[in-house]
Amino acid sequence: MPTARASRPAAFPVATVSLAVAAALGLTAPLALLATGCSDPNDIYKPAPAYSGKKADIPSVPTLPSTPMKIGEAYTIFGAIHQLRSRYHAEDVTKKDIVIQGYIVDANMATAPTCAVHKIGKKDPDDCKSEIPSFWIADNKGDKAGQKIRVLGWASNWANVSEAMDHYKALKEAPKPAEKDHPDHAGKPGYLVQDEVWNNDIPFPIPGIGECVKVTGHYGTVSSKASSGLVTDPEHGVMTYASMEMLEPPVEPAAFSKEATLKKK
Repeated sequence: MPTARASRPAAFPVATVSLAVAAALGLTAPLALLATGCSDPNDIYKPAPAYSGKKADIPSVPTLPSTPMKIGEAYTIFGAIHQLRSRYHAEDVTKKDIVIQGYIVDANMATAPTCAVHKIGKKDPDDCKSEIPSFWIADNKGDKAGQKIRVLGWASNWANVSEAMDHYKALKEAPKPAEKDHPDHAGKPGYLVQDEVWNNDIPFPIPGIGECVKVTGHYGTVSSKASSGLVTDPEHGVMTYASMEMLEPPVEPAAFSKEATLKKK
């Protein structure tokens, strides 16, 4: 016959006794100690008065640029520089030729040294120091202080520019490109003049201040198309010219300095 097993008394769940039960059992004194024993009489909320000192010098909210990244297929100067500086989008503007649209705001033609302005076939003096023909484009007309991109590669030297100017000055209509379809017609009536060194068409009109242009070419931080060596601009980039379309004419025709023009004659 199986023996009866004594049942084990259930453990008293002290931790689960509610305060209401404790109060019903007359344990009011411990409850009072429990309520007051864990509080700090000095830790009482005291509302602080509103700050009345000097106001913080907080800068105004900056105005974000409203210039678009692109105008149609062409990058703006802002857009091209923005992408160039991006670790994610730099290849969008450097991997292949792109189009950049802007206004010509500066050029180095007027500062070309007189020793470099002469007929084609004549060598520059050994001590003649000259920059490669270049112009700079910006998003806003006349904005020389803002972001701008240097464009070079449209002429190898000032002798070629001088030759093209002499050829273009009597033209009433824009000449046709000669570089691809009719290289043997280069410089002849009705056709663009080709650079003697690079065999590319020199643009008509010669790039001048105020002209709005679409420039196609290779964009990046370095251009190797210069006889003097590499041209670099890590901040704004450099555009190596391939072709150009004029959207608005220049304010004034491009010109050499008076001294260089007189010496050439």
